[in-house]
Amino acid sequence: MWTRGGRLRARYVIHTVGPVYDAGAQAESARLLASAYRRSLDAALHLGLRSIAFPSISTGVYGYPIAHAAPIAVSTLATFLGEQGDAWDARFVCLHKAAWRTFRDALSMV
Repeated sequence: MWTRGGRLRARYVIHTVGPVYDAGAQAESARLLASAYRRSLDAALHLGLRSIAFPSISTGVYGYPIAHAAPIAVSTLATFLGEQGDAWDARFVCLHKAAWRTFRDALSMV
């Protein structure tokens, strides 16, 4: 789902719900997290956008360990960007230095 950006500098806000982390079903949690990122990217493509900024989906109250979530987010984005012929501006927005470092490390593995 998406809405217009209103008074934000962004034209649109794409809304997604990530999974609640389940340590007993890690593969399913990973599949659902990748799907949340992919569906957001597909929505951006549908809206004709070529830039997107992501928070760290599900790593707050939904309990997804950021060390597991960041590689999933980065690999999903890398796969999507590899499929696109156009240039994109894609960013991960982190509120804490530790989260930023985790995403930076995941990006260095791509």
